[in-house]
Amino acid sequence: MLKTLLKQVKQYKTASLLTPVFIMLEVVLDVLIPFVTAKLIDNGISAGHMPSVYKYGLIMLIMAFLSMMAAIMAGKYASYASSGFACNLRDAMYKNIQKFAFSDIDKYSTSGLVTRMTTDVTNLQNAYQQIIRTSVRAPFNLLSSIVMCFVISPQLSLIFIVASVVLGVILALIISKVSKMFALVFKQYDVLNGVVQENVSGIRVVKAFVREDHENAKFWSAAKRLYDLNVKAESLMALNRPLMNMVVYGCIIAISWFGAQFIVAGNLTTGQLTSLFTYVMTILMSLMMLSMIFVTITQSLASGQRVAQVINEIPDIVNPEDALTEIPDGSIDFNHVFFAYKGGSGEYALNDIDLHIASGESVGVIGGTGSGKSSLINLVSRLYDASKGEVLIGGNNVNTYDLEVLRNNVSVVLQKNVLFTGTILDNLRWGDENATLEQCQQACRVACADEFIMEMPDGYETRIEQGGANVSGGQKQRLCIARALLKKPKIMVLDDSTSACDNTTDARIRAALRDNLPEMTKIIIAQRISSLKDCDRILVLDNGKMVGFDTHDNLLKSCKIYQEICAIQEEAGGDFDKPQDNRKEVQS
Repeated sequence: MLKTLLKQVKQYKTASLLTPVFIMLEVVLDVLIPFVTAKLIDNGISAGHMPSVYKYGLIMLIMAFLSMMAAIMAGKYASYASSGFACNLRDAMYKNIQKFAFSDIDKYSTSGLVTRMTTDVTNLQNAYQQIIRTSVRAPFNLLSSIVMCFVISPQLSLIFIVASVVLGVILALIISKVSKMFALVFKQYDVLNGVVQENVSGIRVVKAFVREDHENAKFWSAAKRLYDLNVKAESLMALNRPLMNMVVYGCIIAISWFGAQFIVAGNLTTGQLTSLFTYVMTILMSLMMLSMIFVTITQSLASGQRVAQVINEIPDIVNPEDALTEIPDGSIDFNHVFFAYKGGSGEYALNDIDLHIASGESVGVIGGTGSGKSSLINLVSRLYDASKGEVLIGGNNVNTYDLEVLRNNVSVVLQKNVLFTGTILDNLRWGDENATLEQCQQACRVACADEFIMEMPDGYETRIEQGGANVSGGQKQRLCIARALLKKPKIMVLDDSTSACDNTTDARIRAALRDNLPEMTKIIIAQRISSLKDCDRILVLDNGKMVGFDTHDNLLKSCKIYQEICAIQEEAGGDFDKPQDNRKEVQS
């Protein structure tokens, strides 16, 4: 873990090294000031010798100024180094997350990744600043002050040595308890972030079903749990201050009592006693700082493990060595493919799929919820890998292709695709960043999106709000189809991506794809028979298995489930999106 985290210091190594240098300079000056103060009192004030007062006073002013400048430089470099360290951590995590397969995202959860990139990295940033600053200052201050105390009075120094040991033991016990509490706190942050993310992303549904009270109660439950854990941890932490005060005041009383006797006996001067009080306070404050450092580092250990885990995670799907960079054609072959989700029930979402699609063929896919439709297309673009069997594109196993090449040639349009903040042109150019306006317009004409874009005040320069909030569901789907077309793929998958369009628009889109791109293989997943009737062949899935693969007319004669779907839609005029009672639903 430490090796992984320290790699991210990178260009901030110099700042990280300069910080403790200036800290040590500051500490040396701070430690010497009380020593000079004793000289000022004994040789100047007590002796009534004004030249000594001016001399030592000037020395103290110079030392205080230099100490201040050293502290400023230490703070500057510490801030620069810790902020840069945090920036590099976030960058390293984000870059690796971009390589994650869907199975890796499933493993960590979206809310968990957000917490690691925000709360956990902030904890590490604070800890790193303390390590290069406070963790240098506190022990160096402690040791320097102890040395100066023994120089002044070895006998009186024994008082705070005993007090320091007692305080150290008590603080160690507190820290051991607090560290366990903070480990639970970070896990609860994941839970809280998950609740917030789910609620905000689904706020329209919450309002539509008037479930605000339910969501408020759910959030309060998660927040209350976090509150309780924090209160327990902070309550233990709060013991530091009263214990510190008790030890400090005890030491002051003891040193005052014995110091007065030493002064009377002539073994100690007034200036030395004053300096001794300053050093004792410095020593005990250094112990307090060390206890806070240990707590912070303890907190950050859990965060460090979580961050390092993401940075070191090897994605389930990676580019092969000597990867193929060209796909010959859009043919697709499933050779006895089985697939199960990691962390799922262990049952196969796809069971012995033996499917062969010719390049340029148009294939429809239909089946009830949980039949395996989405699982099937996820294997084509290698968002997941098959558990058994092999998937071929252009005659080669998908595992042999460069991932970027594969996914550029297999364009998937989901039912709930995402638009990003920016203009319509910005969103379209996700498909091809170098696409001209004319190419974008042509893609939109095929997707039947050009007509509504031209009705907008700014046309293709119209701004899309976050998530496409200012366009309808059907408009969003058509823009996503146009975006996918700009990739000029050999295979295009429409995963129920015209579900928000009316039947007429749906038919026009399919006709435009057929007429303008006859050489492109098209896989169309839909719940409406009307969307699939014109496909060359239709695949019927049920419970993860192939139960039919033929033309519409032939399936009506040979496939009982397809007959049921047609009958249901003819009777109800609706979509088929429910598994039958006697079918076992699995994740798709």
